[in-house]
Amino acid sequence: MSLNKRKEGLVLLLGDIAFLAVSLWLSLLIRYATPPSRELFLTHLLPFSLLFVAWVAVFYIAGLYDKHTTILQSRLPGILAASQLVNAAVAVVFFYFVPLFGITPKTILFIYLVVSSALVLFWRMYGYFALGRKVPENAILIGSGDEMKELMAEVNGNPIYNLSFVSSVDLSRADEEGFWREVVSRAYSEGVSVIVIDLAHDSVEPVLPHLYNLIFSGITFIDLHKIYEDIFDRVPLSLLRYNWFLENVSGKPRTAYDALKRLMDVLASFALFALSLVAYPFVWIAIKLDDGGPLFISQERVGENNKVVKILKFRSMSHDDKGEYGTDTRPNKITKVGAFLRKSRLDELPQLVNVLKGDLSLIGPRPELPALVKRYTEEIPYYNVRHLIKPGLSGWAQIYHDAHPHHEVATEETKEKLSYDLYYIKNRGLLLDLKIALRTVKTLLSIAGR
Repeated sequence: MSLNKRKEGLVLLLGDIAFLAVSLWLSLLIRYATPPSRELFLTHLLPFSLLFVAWVAVFYIAGLYDKHTTILQSRLPGILAASQLVNAAVAVVFFYFVPLFGITPKTILFIYLVVSSALVLFWRMYGYFALGRKVPENAILIGSGDEMKELMAEVNGNPIYNLSFVSSVDLSRADEEGFWREVVSRAYSEGVSVIVIDLAHDSVEPVLPHLYNLIFSGITFIDLHKIYEDIFDRVPLSLLRYNWFLENVSGKPRTAYDALKRLMDVLASFALFALSLVAYPFVWIAIKLDDGGPLFISQERVGENNKVVKILKFRSMSHDDKGEYGTDTRPNKITKVGAFLRKSRLDELPQLVNVLKGDLSLIGPRPELPALVKRYTEEIPYYNVRHLIKPGLSGWAQIYHDAHPHHEVATEETKEKLSYDLYYIKNRGLLLDLKIALRTVKTLLSIAGR
């Protein structure tokens, strides 16, 4: 069972495509004041279909296929308007600078942008709910800890999910006399059809015989971990046990995926590096005018299999302390130019050289300073698992984790960041890498990378 996250995105995508096509037909109707002929419609449909692909990509980068898109109705008009401005620019370039199809539909394009914006907005705000909303199934949540509370609040507080938790049960009370008879009775009396339970909990084993007979009543059981990951796009750290890692994490190479990812790393980083060379003289001038210090710094990071690698960056601090906090008595602070470089992530452009060398990948958990790795390994269970794979310039945590620790000791924030890294390690693949790459484009365009 899914909580509609993937279904929601697919339904939204299919609806967008359908309404983009309908918008084209209506635009031709408005332009010529008569229903368009089949030949006229098909003549425009071919080039516009290629635009649909580009426009859907813009929608994706803008976050219009993320979960919760359907409930953020107050933000939707603004997001859609900004996306359509980008789409208009894409259309102008497509029709006027790459005139492959022999048409330059000025009036139709203007009408189309207006009509499609209105129809897609209507679809997103009203049509999806009329088509896709179902009566949620009653469910019981059995687990413990903050993650259970977080899950219950999320599911019961948002209409996009097809579950409603009628009650929650704390597994720490499993040894109370008669307690599980009450749970079973509640499952029957409240019409429960789904039970979400933490099957890895230390106290769950004595509970299972009490729940066994419920499967004969048509009740479905779902592992709490799977639901949590599906909703929050990260793994619940405090609920993890060693068995989770044995089942879901492996250091064994994935030959086809690893080879294709390396090929993409080389091709993309070479192209990006060549383009980035244009920025080097300007960064050098800005740094020299700011404080006259060196352009680059080279710092150690912990890479794949705990191997220490040296990465190259544009200098953003007054000097390089090598990450050894408290051992350098010189004052060290972010320079004025360095603040901009960090904000825009331009300071990381030289790391494309590290990608070409194979020390880093474009996509993967961000590499950390050795001193911090040593500290976090002692304080955070399973922290070293993130070093099973090659680190990257951008990763799952970078696009979804709001409280990034920036090369300073921040144990609690790093725990949450690790939950995203583990999600990526478990689910990594080319489609997930593509999703991270597209969302990174959005981050870079909004200059919100740090």
